Amino acid sequence: MITIVNYGIGNLGSLLNMFKRIGLKSCIESDPVVIRQAEKLVLPGVGAFDAAMSSINTVVGLREALDYKALVTRTPILGVCLGMQLLTRSSDEGALPGLGWIPAVTTRFPKCDGLKVPHMGWNVALPNMPSLLTAQLGDEPRFYFVHSYCVHVDNSAHSLMKTHYGIAFDSAIGHDNIYGVQFHPEKSHRFGMQILKNFAEL
Repeated sequence: MITIVNYGIGNLGSLLNMFKRIGLKSCIESDPVVIRQAEKLVLPGVGAFDAAMSSINTVVGLREALDYKALVTRTPILGVCLGMQLLTRSSDEGALPGLGWIPAVTTRFPKCDGLKVPHMGWNVALPNMPSLLTAQLGDEPRFYFVHSYCVHVDNSAHSLMKTHYGIAFDSAIGHDNIYGVQFHPEKSHRFGMQILKNFAEL
């Protein structure tokens, strides 16, 4: 069972539908007590960094439950879109610290001639480090992106995939049991399905 964390901000229904479509059991849960018992967690997110972190920090027991799963029981966790950015130390988008589970920062795309922000639409994500999360994707897998901020890891060993949009950024990251993808796997057809299947098998 894959538990999608409901903290008030996220693309919950579309993720639930995609897991169902590929035959994987999943549920949406907001109760920290139940989250502490989860086998695998997905941390979704759509919107602003500070609003998301504030929501996580405000729900009684939720931040403690997430830290427990991430750092103590080492439960597999997948951050999606904004959920991936929350895994980092900080973001240019806000003032609150992130979860800090992966040594990385989130920055705004720089101003470049002809570069529209947000980065929206399909783009290639090329494997940077071998990982079970990104296995069996084939050559030049393409994913659907919608974001104005991008992640840069401190250690290249934590960068699983890279994407170029004006600059190179880390579009999939991983460290021990913690993973993140900047793109929307639930909107990325067969490539996104493969990512979610791989996560379920971790």
